[in-house]
Amino acid sequence: MDNKKKKKSFKLPTAYTVLLIITAIIAIVSHFIPGAIPASLSDFIMAPINGLNNSIDIAIFVLLIGGFLGITTKTGALDAGIASVVSKLKGKELILIPVLMFLFSLGGTSFGMSEETIAFTALVTTTMIIAGFDPLVSVATIILGSGCGVLGSTVNPFLVSVSIGSLNGSGIEVNQGVVIAINTILWLSSLLISIYFVMNYAKKVYQNKNESILSDLEIEHANEAFIGNKSGEEGVVEFTQKRKIVLALFAFTFIIMVIGIIPWEKFGINIFVSTGFLTGSSLGNWWFSELGMWFVIMSVIIGIVYGMKEGEIVDAFLAGAADMVGVALVIGVSRGISVIMATTGLDAYVLAKASGVLVGMSPIIFTIVAYLIYMALTFFIPSTSGLAGLSMPIFGPLAVSLGFSPEVIISIFSAGSGIINLVTPTSGVIMGTLAIAKVDYESWVKFVTKILIAIFIASALILSIAIMVIK
Repeated sequence: MDNKKKKKSFKLPTAYTVLLIITAIIAIVSHFIPGAIPASLSDFIMAPINGLNNSIDIAIFVLLIGGFLGITTKTGALDAGIASVVSKLKGKELILIPVLMFLFSLGGTSFGMSEETIAFTALVTTTMIIAGFDPLVSVATIILGSGCGVLGSTVNPFLVSVSIGSLNGSGIEVNQGVVIAINTILWLSSLLISIYFVMNYAKKVYQNKNESILSDLEIEHANEAFIGNKSGEEGVVEFTQKRKIVLALFAFTFIIMVIGIIPWEKFGINIFVSTGFLTGSSLGNWWFSELGMWFVIMSVIIGIVYGMKEGEIVDAFLAGAADMVGVALVIGVSRGISVIMATTGLDAYVLAKASGVLVGMSPIIFTIVAYLIYMALTFFIPSTSGLAGLSMPIFGPLAVSLGFSPEVIISIFSAGSGIINLVTPTSGVIMGTLAIAKVDYESWVKFVTKILIAIFIASALILSIAIMVIK
């Protein structure tokens, strides 16, 4: 083993400790901010549980996905299917990265695919490890793929629609076509940058495992979790006809999941209007409750099709859900930061102070400073819809009063919130994905820093040109 990778000179505390430290700092700062509501000891103590209450739908969704994966994994269909795909791609495994990143980014730019990507983490991580990469390649493919799509949101209702609605409520008309044009450029530029860095790293790891920036312990934990440290003939699982059927059902489950959360009716597509017979909500109006039950239903169907007994189905489901408890908890603790920000009124205070800083600036300086402000705001308010609703009524009228396009301020918000949500520990998606893939947060920061700098420079340039050209 490489001693350099066995022991790190500095190691961050666990995700839970980092998040609780941030929560404590916010609580303390609230006592020194004029107009803020000082956080009490009980506010601090209850923030994590209130955060979990606030995100209970996502937490339960994650547990139910775990159960679904537990049953599917028990059948051996995933191992056999992935081995078959990787075998056919022998020597061309790198193609998986741009294809998957583009698909995830489509989900991000169109319907804000973010929390939903957690469902794919185990599968993608297993695939990447068997293909000869490390778990970090999986995390990067998922987070940067979907994240670059959200960064360049075109029709994402949680960012674009909420922003436009907030501006309309302030009496400001917005041309969504302009927003789509700017954000398409942001989306594709950030995606291409990310694909370049991820493929470059993956190629190095594929050729030499010592090139991985992960510690030996991280790799060991990931191997134990996803391939059981098996190799050669010991790891081969026969791809039987029954397993092929299970894998088809597995794929069908995710296809329906994606169809279920795309807001079809908002796009004028009404073919799914009468599909509410299963959950009470038609496809296109599903959210975490409906999605969770869909995974439960398909868990049972897959278990029955494979010939598992009732007790085996229940045991496999519970074992899979148990593996996701830590992920569910970290999502709740991270949401507690947003809760204490709202409780103390610091979110409104920061917004008001931030808007005052922008007055009297030239277009380019305004763009860059607004970009940085949105990055800072997103650290404390990682929810795009929440931040849009809070900030647009303040930043939109300010931009218009200074002679700037309201469309560009939406794009600045999209880029600022998008880039910081690729790395912030206050995001349940980041911490949850890392927890599943067995990758330490500090390893992710080390890897993604250069990528974020490149994306920031490219985005700042695009936005600066846009604010000078679009009036």
